[in-house]
Amino acid sequence: MRANTIGKSELVVGEIGLGCMSLGKEEQKVVALVHEALEQGVTLLDTADLYDGGINEELVGKAIKGRRDQVVLATKVGNRRISGQEGWTWDPSKDYIQTAVKDSLRRLGTDYIDLYQLHGGTMDDRIEETIEAFEELKQQGWIREYGISSIRPNVIREYVKRSGIVSVMMQYSILDRRPEEEILPLLAEHGISLIARGPVAKGVLSERYEEKAAKGYLDYSREELLETVKQLREGLQPGRELSQTGIRYALAHPATACTIPGASSAQQLRDNLLAAQAEELSPQELQYIQAVSKRNQYEQHR
Repeated sequence: MRANTIGKSELVVGEIGLGCMSLGKEEQKVVALVHEALEQGVTLLDTADLYDGGINEELVGKAIKGRRDQVVLATKVGNRRISGQEGWTWDPSKDYIQTAVKDSLRRLGTDYIDLYQLHGGTMDDRIEETIEAFEELKQQGWIREYGISSIRPNVIREYVKRSGIVSVMMQYSILDRRPEEEILPLLAEHGISLIARGPVAKGVLSERYEEKAAKGYLDYSREELLETVKQLREGLQPGRELSQTGIRYALAHPATACTIPGASSAQQLRDNLLAAQAEELSPQELQYIQAVSKRNQYEQHR
């Protein structure tokens, strides 16, 4: 598997990582999936303290026990659960971040996190305080680098301008091309990497596209999705699978360091990882893909 460096850091990752949110709660299955991923060249594992109320971090921690040196471990912070209450509340405060990191370290069974990411962000946050929290954790050795997981251009711009983030995680695929207009050029200009989630668009870019297109996707209707997939299948080189094409498309931009498709089964994991063996998309294929897919728009509140 090709390897890329995340931003200007020393973190080197395989170009296809594993988004751990969909792994489930069955320990034996999760451990087996993570081990297979590592054996096939995956190095970046992405989780969050929010996923399954911390259970996901615990299971990832069990899976990497004895294999920590093979992993670039990423997790997230900012969504605070309050005991006795449903759901969570947004808390990017310095006190919370510096407390939450210790809980994540305990659940993950490690004494450092490679990439610690703010799991959201708003323009109403005390951004300087949030940045200070991450910088101190880095100086103290609890984290190696930090980034942000966000789809809000205005928030991303602030962190690019004011912080030492090495990465931005956001949704990016053939069917969600919003980052292309502003975010990807911005990241490329500043030497910050994109970690692309959702490259197969919730399964619409897979062989199960008819089933997955039933509810639409972003501003695509079911009919538009089926027509787009039909055109993709007709116009790409023979042998190009949809999921592999989606992953290779997300990787084609120079700012992208890694994609993190999720997997809930061994077969899904293997299908995703076959994209590592596929040829890169040619300029002609990229041009065709962009012609048959549409440029999505961010919501008005940026």
